[in-house]
Amino acid sequence: MPKMKTHKGSKKRFKVTGTGKLKRRQAGKKHLLSHKTGKRKRHLRGTVIETGKLGKKYVEIMGGHA
Repeated sequence: MPKMKTHKGSKKRFKVTGTGKLKRRQAGKKHLLSHKTGKRKRHLRGTVIETGKLGKKYVEIMGGHA
């Protein structure tokens, strides 16, 4: 069986932590920011550790072990 190729779009957007979880940025903070409240924008600032089925799927796509 050939090697599985890394999904390049996912590689640019996500990182896999040492424990095998997915780390991603919050969506919704690129444009149309003037009508969003400061509190809402502040909460979108940080990163999120993704767990569950979707996180495992993307870790596998990126060549990690879920």
